[in-house]
Amino acid sequence: MSKPDKREEIVRAALEMIAEHGFHGAPMAMIAERAGVGAGTIYRYFENKDVMITELYQNVEDRSYPLIQQGYMPEKPIRERFLHLCTALLHYFIENPLDFRFLEQFFNSPYGVEHRRDKLMGNKGGCDVFRELFEDGISQQVMKDLPLVILFDLAFGPILAVARDHILGFIALDEVLITWTVEACWDGVRR
Repeated sequence: MSKPDKREEIVRAALEMIAEHGFHGAPMAMIAERAGVGAGTIYRYFENKDVMITELYQNVEDRSYPLIQQGYMPEKPIRERFLHLCTALLHYFIENPLDFRFLEQFFNSPYGVEHRRDKLMGNKGGCDVFRELFEDGISQQVMKDLPLVILFDLAFGPILAVARDHILGFIALDEVLITWTVEACWDGVRR
């Protein structure tokens, strides 16, 4: 196995172990075993577990945001932009259940809390398309004048729950259900 392949195997194994067992239930030795490498090999690629978790999140973000923004037009009306982003996000989660399960672990951990706080406050670089959308929606009086965190919760809480239920097999989402779900989320944030 070449170096890039080893790193990719470690990343894949870490995503799987964390998705299955959480951060604390996925020690580096178990990740190494799943990846088929020695425990010391991981430390050639990642200084420690915290660095690995942060890089895993960045990898997921780097893969997801370009797909979510594909075809996105910031000059469109707020509603169309909202529907586009939320539909694309839900599709991404459905098509990438491992990434979704990792993100659930990440955002329900101290790592994610700090990251989310920085994003909501505009203190973190990267993709702020969702925050910008909500700020535009409020300023144009198209969305409810609520704190950003509440708008995020109203919009994305249901999307996350529906994606989770689809991944767990409680519901089989098709295009009609995806459209209705995203429109219901819009109804929750629109004025």
